[in-house]
Amino acid sequence: MPRVSNPVSPNASAWHLLGAAIRHWREQVRCLSQRDLAKAALVDQGELSRWERGLVRPHIDHVKAIDDVLGADGQITAIHTLATELDRLHTQVGKGKTTEENATERRKLLHLAAAGAALGALGISGEPVRQLLDLSLDHDFRTLEEWDLACVDHLHALRTRPPRQVVADLVIDLMTVRRQMTASAPAEVTALQRVTAALSTVHANALTRLGDHGAAIRWWHTARHAADLSGDFQLRLLVRGEEAGHGLYGQRDPATVLRLVHSAEQIAGKSSVDLLTTRAKALTLLGRNDEARETLDALLRLAQGGVTADPLGFWRENQVYFAESWVHAGAGNEAAADKAGSRVAGFTSDYQYRANVALHGAWCTVVRGGTDEGVRRAAATIDALQPAYRSTHILETGRTILRAVPLDQQDRPAVGEFREVLSVEPARSV
Repeated sequence: MPRVSNPVSPNASAWHLLGAAIRHWREQVRCLSQRDLAKAALVDQGELSRWERGLVRPHIDHVKAIDDVLGADGQITAIHTLATELDRLHTQVGKGKTTEENATERRKLLHLAAAGAALGALGISGEPVRQLLDLSLDHDFRTLEEWDLACVDHLHALRTRPPRQVVADLVIDLMTVRRQMTASAPAEVTALQRVTAALSTVHANALTRLGDHGAAIRWWHTARHAADLSGDFQLRLLVRGEEAGHGLYGQRDPATVLRLVHSAEQIAGKSSVDLLTTRAKALTLLGRNDEARETLDALLRLAQGGVTADPLGFWRENQVYFAESWVHAGAGNEAAADKAGSRVAGFTSDYQYRANVALHGAWCTVVRGGTDEGVRRAAATIDALQPAYRSTHILETGRTILRAVPLDQQDRPAVGEFREVLSVEPARSV
């Protein structure tokens, strides 16, 4: 374990932010000494020390070499680009450029700022990122119809793209809507609170997929607060239902999730299809299979009247079948779980639902006593996904399968191999 260096304040400048990021990856992520990193990246150790302290600006070639050695997937390089662009902005912005040129410049800088802001997942944040956003977010405002379309687009991206891409794009729009609210009349602010709630809900979902649970919980709070301020009753319930449902993926204890469901039911005055799906799944994780089946029966009776998708598209009929697949898999009811899983696949192209339904089948096999077959099926399902798509939702379902393996079979070779598959963390945002 390398000696921990004196702290570097990432708030001093963009170059201090870069130094803090290099040091974080070196010490906290890869556990390397300065000497080891300098040798591997073919750079001078004294220069590396000065780069980490923000005293000297490294050349991009050296930064790329450090990024490669640390396996930072371009994150450190992105901060170097951010710092370079921020320096250039301070000297060039507004010097005789056309409106179109400035707009193009702002869009470019926003994407760079998003890359810097996403470092919160690593415990690094900095004042330079905020400064860049302040300089670049110059009245890029939209109509409410455009904001509704943006929400739908982000939700579609969440279902089809790696979550790290979704987070970067969301940061841009969340900052933009916040700026627009400060310059809007009270009536429009109320409507923009609705936009904020929807975007924050997608953002919390994406952060959950990345395994950044602390940040996700804070964004759930933001989403709830904005929904309450919007005065939209259905949105208030939707946000709370989404928060409870995603809490089941390692973010919260299932008993806490049941409390969140109960709280939402008190606001609504009754239960609902989406809340019943979460209640049934939480009860299954707690091993209360009889109660889970009773809840599932109530869910299916309620769903017989038809499931209406919410206007933004968060809630869809396939989630009823997904809950059915989950409950039956946890109880070892293979035929019912397979039938429900097939219905889910017929309703959605969301890679995450499809992967988790396949994992439900493996879970059911383990519950029924087929440990080796079940964990091998689960490992094959996860291995088939590109690393960027191995979200926490998918890996946590895998951990549920691992927990279902009897104690006297935990040391079987197939179980050990599956445990290694699950040790791989989801791809972080850049």
